[in-house]
Amino acid sequence: MAIFKSIFLPFLFLFLPFLSADFVPSDIYLLSCGSSSNSSFFNRIFVGDSLKPASDFLAAGKSVVVSDRNPPQDSPSLYHTARVFTRVSSYKFNIKKNGTHLLRFHLSPFSSTGFALHSANFTISANGVFLSSISHVNDSVIKEFMVRIDTNVLEIEFQPASSSGFGFANAIEVFSAPKELITDNGAKLVDSNGGREYYKLTSQILETKYRINVGGPKLTPFNDTLWRTWVPDEPYLALKSAAKLAATFHTPNYEAGGASREVAPDIVYMTARQMNKDHSISGAKFNLTWNFPLDSNGVNHLVRLHFCDIVSSALNQLYFNVYINGYPAYRDLDLSSFSLQLSTPFYIDFIVDSGSSGDIQISVGPSDLSSSLRYNAILNGAEIMEMVNAKDMFTETEKRKRNLWVIVGPVVGGFIGLCLIVAAILAFGCKRRKKPKPRRAESAGWTSVQAYGGGSSDSKLSRGSTLASFGPNGYHSLKIPFSEIQSATNNFDKSLIIGSGGFGMVYKGVLRDNIKVAVKRGVPGSRQGLPEFHTEIAILSKIRHHHLVSLVGYCEEQSEMILVYEYMEKGPLKKQLYGSVVSPLSWKQRLEICIGAARGLHYLHTGFAQGIIHRDIKSTNILLDENYVAKVADFGLSRSGPRLDETHVSTGVKGSFGYLDPEYFRRQQLTDKSDVYSFGVVLFEVLCARPAVDPLLAREQVNLAEWALHWQRKGMLEKIVDPHLVGQINPNSLKKYGETAEKCLADYGIDRPTMGDVLWNLEYVLQLQIGPSNEPSEPVDIDDSDFPTSTAIHPSNMRRHSDEGTDNFSDISTTKVFSQLLTNDGR
Repeated sequence: MAIFKSIFLPFLFLFLPFLSADFVPSDIYLLSCGSSSNSSFFNRIFVGDSLKPASDFLAAGKSVVVSDRNPPQDSPSLYHTARVFTRVSSYKFNIKKNGTHLLRFHLSPFSSTGFALHSANFTISANGVFLSSISHVNDSVIKEFMVRIDTNVLEIEFQPASSSGFGFANAIEVFSAPKELITDNGAKLVDSNGGREYYKLTSQILETKYRINVGGPKLTPFNDTLWRTWVPDEPYLALKSAAKLAATFHTPNYEAGGASREVAPDIVYMTARQMNKDHSISGAKFNLTWNFPLDSNGVNHLVRLHFCDIVSSALNQLYFNVYINGYPAYRDLDLSSFSLQLSTPFYIDFIVDSGSSGDIQISVGPSDLSSSLRYNAILNGAEIMEMVNAKDMFTETEKRKRNLWVIVGPVVGGFIGLCLIVAAILAFGCKRRKKPKPRRAESAGWTSVQAYGGGSSDSKLSRGSTLASFGPNGYHSLKIPFSEIQSATNNFDKSLIIGSGGFGMVYKGVLRDNIKVAVKRGVPGSRQGLPEFHTEIAILSKIRHHHLVSLVGYCEEQSEMILVYEYMEKGPLKKQLYGSVVSPLSWKQRLEICIGAARGLHYLHTGFAQGIIHRDIKSTNILLDENYVAKVADFGLSRSGPRLDETHVSTGVKGSFGYLDPEYFRRQQLTDKSDVYSFGVVLFEVLCARPAVDPLLAREQVNLAEWALHWQRKGMLEKIVDPHLVGQINPNSLKKYGETAEKCLADYGIDRPTMGDVLWNLEYVLQLQIGPSNEPSEPVDIDDSDFPTSTAIHPSNMRRHSDEGTDNFSDISTTKVFSQLLTNDGR
């Protein structure tokens, strides 16, 4: 550690000025109070408020200009003058752009004729809303607030606490903040209940209490795009010997991350603390803890934690837990799952009560998912902000729930009491019965499927979904002996490998009844793919659809995790688009494949009461049989959809880079519209026959979605189609196809179509391609309002409830629904 501090950090400091780019706010006012000249402060010019035009900002009240006659040599000139307010006084600033603004008040007391600034006692408010009460300022401080301004004028008011009192300020900063700095959604309440989500966070006034660069040096406004100061974490670290420094010379990968340089500067993400396993007992697990004292208790705070995995050598190596005030705030955090890349900056917001002690304690420690050789935990930065005007920010659904419990609480309590009495009677009656001997799990390495319950905390099919139930016989009817799978794959012959993924290798096999199968074998003995393994079984054992890959069986013997599927002769769609294929797919074939995949997804979203969200739609998860019929595959990341009284499912971000819904990435709020976004990327992938992300291309072409949207909005989509399709596509068909894909890729889920809408439009695109004589009489726009009024044909009316069963919702019904778009010479 000493070597690191003496060599690395000073060297890193040489680069600090070059690691931050200038941020240009829409509104910016920098005032040097009580000064008749300009002052420089960290390369910024503060204008003296005694000079025109800055003096015009002083709107009302009575104030006196004072100066420090004997300022310290190391004191900045900004702090050599002050304006003293002996009556209620205010500044007014014109606001060009509404939104969150940063307000900073520099307070550096000194003694001057008639005033000892350290004895000031006053309050500060903004547009009539209280910000802070200030008294007995002994040292130089900067009071920083984040305030949403929705008016054309900002009035900052200083009010002395008494008729003989006064207030003062050395400098004032007012400037607009970038949109991504504070967002409305995504902050989670951390308490004994947990799980509640706060909204409208931008309406809260936030006062900065701590801004910590964990494992790194002090950062001044010179090194921060928003001119903030970050202090080292060492004074707050509970046990210094438990932590060691981590650092990298590589700048963070902001392109794939959930943060920007405005959220935190590069150096915050380039340095960190990690577990010091060198000074611990081998295999011992412990937490790193930081304690932050606060001068108020029972007050809500926004705690923002910054992360960037600079300690791992590969993805999915680092799993750890986050605790705040002893409560679990985030379990099994896998930073690589958010971007599928290392060194990607990311932050998480929590709402925390400072508690009776008035302190906030932050801890990170290894997860149970961690390998014994690789367990670790890191933290790059932390910010703590007091919520000055904390309002009730629960969602409307939660408000209704709370009001409902006021009414039904006593009824429920009585019912529970009655149930306990009945349970006691039944228990007494059954006491003499012989208890059945529990069955042993067949897997020595991990919990069996029957015992596991169908999903992990991240893949909870048990969120009210009928898919999580096992039935009278569980999944045993699908179990295949390991010996049979060995025989089918010639003992996992490497020559039979037909694919690979995060779960493991995929082999071609033939079962004893000559059925061709695809055998997906997880890494033996590993728990990493366990949740995905159980989720896949939970879904595919309960659903059947012509456009979903069928599960033949599974094996859980000898620490194996093996899934056996129907064999898809033509493999993944990606291979047919830009793999080593002799004959490229025709435009008609591609449309039929897209329609098939859309049907499968539409069934997932609407075939059950809550629906199922796939969460990993991409060209490698759309498989083709020998007739090029498309089937959606790989349900390891799937989730049941929101309940009827919910708008989304709050969950950690999972998916594949290039296909990931940006709104889901930002807010960690999953809806079926996240699948729609991913499918939009697939649509352009089908049209252009190129990967979703190709880092070898020119910068503007790396991301397929952005590149294709650029040409679509220019009305020149034909410029980027697969060369094999040139001359094949009817212009009207291409136009409607491009519009459909563009709608799928809308920034916000509410603006995207449903999969039923997408399916409808793709059928129409196919008819436009087949010929004008078969076109519907009127074009179909993707907005719901423009659909025909008949409830029998619009796909949004095809929703089935769970009590109807899955067998009633087959591919035949979907075909009939769209029969009016089919032609004799069609599919």
